[in-house]
Amino acid sequence: MCGIVGLFLKDKSLEPQLGNLLSDMLITMTDRGPDSAGIAIYGGSAEGKAKITIQSSNPEADFEGLAADLEKAGIKAHVWIKSTHAVIELDASKLGAVREALERIRPAVRLMGSGESVEIYKEIGLPKDVVTRFDVRAMSGTHGIGHTRMATESAVTTLGAHPFSTGVDQCLVHNGSLSNHNNLRRQLIREGMTFETQNDSEVAAAYLTAEMAKGKDLGEALTGALDDLDGFFTFVVGTKSGFGVVRDPIACKPAVMAETDQYVAFGSEYRALVNLPGIENARVWEPEPATVYFWDHDKAA
Repeated sequence: MCGIVGLFLKDKSLEPQLGNLLSDMLITMTDRGPDSAGIAIYGGSAEGKAKITIQSSNPEADFEGLAADLEKAGIKAHVWIKSTHAVIELDASKLGAVREALERIRPAVRLMGSGESVEIYKEIGLPKDVVTRFDVRAMSGTHGIGHTRMATESAVTTLGAHPFSTGVDQCLVHNGSLSNHNNLRRQLIREGMTFETQNDSEVAAAYLTAEMAKGKDLGEALTGALDDLDGFFTFVVGTKSGFGVVRDPIACKPAVMAETDQYVAFGSEYRALVNLPGIENARVWEPEPATVYFWDHDKAA
């Protein structure tokens, strides 16, 4: 049992409130998963810039002098430290190079996510502590997803927490359990995907990344997941401009959605949505089994 939340803003005037709204939603889901928590905020960056979020179990050592060491490696970057995480902003053309550089100069750090828009923060602990630790309430953005975990398939670790990100500006949160993840992981490795954990949810994220690399948009990739993934699942997924939801054909995991002229919201339970502005006038529904729901700022809904 885990708790999932998601918020996709249509109204730009709400963007400064995204972190605060999403934090309240996530904290409300604490009793669905007290082991670890994580949140992804899509907030954009300066034109031509990209961001990479990293995590360290020894941040004092790994983050000290990081910007200077990257510059010595030929990469000019700004580094913002948030507790055990750091966000590196650099020219988008250097995104691949910075990953290679980090493997050499900071081999102990772990990649949480990268892209032009996304920042991902996740750690062991209660949602309220994760939200405070990374000052999530102060963050603005266009959309975001969050997860609070009750581990059933793997160990309670930072890397095992959600969201999982396996592609640029892509991430996924999952409630459920996949039965064919081992076979699918082997297939994806043959296709060139790499994995940090044995978590079945990371396989789902990698599957979507691989499908989108073939030219599919998020909605099309989620539709394919209904045929290719076995088990029980509710997925909420983010891309640079998109937000998607899908449940397996049995749909035994709880889910509720709400939509107004200002936003689309997802929660594992309705109580996660009750404090959203204008919720009393929202269209509220339970997402149908084996049905893809997909919104994109760059496309018609």
